[in-house]
Amino acid sequence: MSVLVREGEWVTAGELADIVGVTPRSIRSYVTALNARVAGGVVVESGPLGYRAGADAAAALHAAVNTDTPRERVHHLVRALLASSDGIDVFEAAEGFHVSPATLESDLGRVRALLGGSGLVLERTASRARLRGTEMAQRRLLSTLVHQETDEGAFDLQAVRRTLGEDSIGAEAFGPFKADLVSGLGALGYFVNEFGIGDVMLHIAITADRVAHGRALDLTSETASTEAQDQVGVLVDRLCAEHLGVRLGAGDRRHLAALVLSRVVAPGAGEPASVIRSRLETEVEAAVRDVVHRAAVAFLVDIDHEDFTTRLALHVQNLRLRAREQAWSRNPLTRSLKATYPMIFEVAVFIADGLRGLLGIPLMDDEIAYIAMHVGGRLERSRRGSSVLTATIVCPGYYELHELLRSSVDRSLGQAVDVVGVETRADPDWDAIGTDLILTTIDPAVLSDRIVRVQPFLTESDIERVQSAAGRVRRGRRLARLRDELGRYFSPDAFIGRVPGDATPETVIRALGGRLVAQGVIDDDYVERTLERERLSSTAFTDAFAVPHALGMTATRTSIAVAIADPSIAWGEGRVQVIAMVAFSASDREAFQTVFEQLVEVFSERESVQRIVRRGTEFGAFLDELVAVVDG
Repeated sequence: MSVLVREGEWVTAGELADIVGVTPRSIRSYVTALNARVAGGVVVESGPLGYRAGADAAAALHAAVNTDTPRERVHHLVRALLASSDGIDVFEAAEGFHVSPATLESDLGRVRALLGGSGLVLERTASRARLRGTEMAQRRLLSTLVHQETDEGAFDLQAVRRTLGEDSIGAEAFGPFKADLVSGLGALGYFVNEFGIGDVMLHIAITADRVAHGRALDLTSETASTEAQDQVGVLVDRLCAEHLGVRLGAGDRRHLAALVLSRVVAPGAGEPASVIRSRLETEVEAAVRDVVHRAAVAFLVDIDHEDFTTRLALHVQNLRLRAREQAWSRNPLTRSLKATYPMIFEVAVFIADGLRGLLGIPLMDDEIAYIAMHVGGRLERSRRGSSVLTATIVCPGYYELHELLRSSVDRSLGQAVDVVGVETRADPDWDAIGTDLILTTIDPAVLSDRIVRVQPFLTESDIERVQSAAGRVRRGRRLARLRDELGRYFSPDAFIGRVPGDATPETVIRALGGRLVAQGVIDDDYVERTLERERLSSTAFTDAFAVPHALGMTATRTSIAVAIADPSIAWGEGRVQVIAMVAFSASDREAFQTVFEQLVEVFSERESVQRIVRRGTEFGAFLDELVAVVDG
């Protein structure tokens, strides 16, 4: 369902099957089940072009579903186990789910897998099963359940209520509580980061529910709380009493205050760097300065600046607090950041890897995405400046008509187009005009994608046509470098036309890496470092394309090994059909950004992927199809 909502257009059953990793017949069954979630509604539309999200898609995403699927039974089992310190009777649970005891035993196996690394243990005594572990570990498990039922990491109140129970925090309490929390933090002098407030509200809901059921946290820390923790703890306790009817003990006040201060509070845009630095720990600041400098050199990006470093260091300091508690902050923009700005995300992965020693633990993608937002914010100004196109206006002179048109273009398109010349002749030399775009009020003597016919008095349709033409020019400019390099980077002896259906990321990386090792491009250590990079964060940057690579540019020359998967194979949390293992040399450092981003852009278009996968079973056909896609 989330795939159709995200795409917003028709998707064939075959394409959905590749994305999900099932057969087209299963897709039809899923569509039937989804439409049944909203009685009388249209959750998924069907037609000759496939399927697309219907008017009731959003309602279906938030609708409660029954427990007839393994995942739903597992979640229901975990909720029951967490609710009772004495555990559950396996046979009674099987009867309640209308499944056999053997099926429930299989579900308990899935529960054990879900508990891996959580600090919780599933104990079994005769027919009873129970969870053993700390209260904090149990709360983290509840948070995990909510996030697994939530699309894209965004806060979902219905998912919270399904996990904690319908008597937990409701909409009538959530809205006022959040508003009062933001207002109260503002009164204390804090700037609230809205991306983190939903996650804090989730933990407040979990805390209130557990306290109401006699599961309060003990105050385990012997260190005195800070003044800031005391202030925020008092605020949260007051709001819990007012809105939820729950009073917090010292342990829960300390816990929630730490969450608020490490997730929600951020420096304001105008806050001086000196003030921010006064809050930083020396160890954190030094580590961030070092890794930012190394990232700037490695990727040739302009991020090694005082303001950027200090703000990122404050974020990392809060991140270290979350890492100690394993209380991660979800990011609803993770998927879009990774697919749209792969280079920025790659810089963030490099920074996250460099901070592993300081943090003591690798970071999940959502936390890497927050670092990417810092990096992207710093780079946005230079990226925007480089995307402005030059334009010449062709408008035969008649009073001040050309001046009015130029003024309208500057006002409506000034962020995308820079008018550098005006031609007032009725018979200009079209070939001599060398700007990126030509905006003309008369019919041109030649045809070109960069020439846009506009009215003397600019209309909304004119603006849309100019913006569309500018987009085509920018895309062509971005892909031109890739087009020139394709023949040099790809080779037939580093191409695998089909990988087995049971292939894993490791087996594919080793197979592709073996081809590059045989070419003398990389050594075995590069392959191992590529696997290590994959463990840091999945290199599946789109729904169909993975770009495994090592962080260091140590190849003897730049080369790309390619594998095609049809049907798709599992990769990270998704599935892919094209895998391009990239080995870059230090001498091609400047080409890295262009080639990396443009490959991801090409394979982010579903139709292009399907065309290449279906036809590119041999190297020659693959390269021909890739060139055709790049050329448009």
